Amino acid sequence: MAKTIGNPISWAAQNLGATGDHVGETVTQLGSEDTGNLPEIRTLSTDDIRHALRAGYDDFLASRADAIFIAVVYPLAGLVLFGLGMRMDMVPLLAPLVMGFALLGPVAAVGLYEISRRREQGQKVHWLDAFGVFRSPAFGAILALGLYLTALFVTWILTAQSIYSQTLGPEAPASLMAFLTEVTTTAAGWTMMIVGVAVGFLFALIALAISIVSFPLLLDRQVGVPVAVVTSVRVMRQNPRVVLTWGAIVAAMLVIGSIPMLLGLIFVMPILGHATWHLYRRAIV
Repeated sequence: MAKTIGNPISWAAQNLGATGDHVGETVTQLGSEDTGNLPEIRTLSTDDIRHALRAGYDDFLASRADAIFIAVVYPLAGLVLFGLGMRMDMVPLLAPLVMGFALLGPVAAVGLYEISRRREQGQKVHWLDAFGVFRSPAFGAILALGLYLTALFVTWILTAQSIYSQTLGPEAPASLMAFLTEVTTTAAGWTMMIVGVAVGFLFALIALAISIVSFPLLLDRQVGVPVAVVTSVRVMRQNPRVVLTWGAIVAAMLVIGSIPMLLGLIFVMPILGHATWHLYRRAIV
């Protein structure tokens, strides 16, 4: 008999329970030296980045309509955050919200990894195939890792709020123009920008180390969150120059895609999502 999802409440409870199991496993295993049978890592070069981007672009062309349909959720969610940030009490957090949203990019791209995985196997793909992730045995682990990145995003926003409070705050600005003027013409404003960029870079570095190959690895192999995260960190430690170059390319493409009211992300996100899958293939034996 075919398996069904069942009612939404029981389905959500089952997956939240699986998520709790993965969280507990992560805490236990990361606190010890035993992280299981870790995958073997290759040494990467900039040629691997070029290959991944080319392959990601080919995947995008081959499944353009499906990829765009999936990726349209990303700019829509970004615009919602942007709208929230336009409230006067949220204006100081507008830039951190938009920049920090990139921390959640690997979670948003999971469906694109699934499409690339199926194309790699020679299967015909449809945008509905992206939702095959929900039926994957790894869904609980993917959800747990997504919660980690969400917690990182929330921590970044709280940190950014604290930086504003210690420099220009804690009162809300009178207007957007008044806030921009204060940021660019006062010592406190420059301090806020410099400290904010430095701290934001550290958060981006953590997210990159955690997620560069972890989500594709969870989809591809039967491993737990600890093994996926530790493998991802090992990829960065073994290939720091290549991984940082990849992070810079991703950041630059996200900035370019964000300029026209985030609409460019409809094209940038699928290319980066597919390319991440292919970079994973190059990084892991």
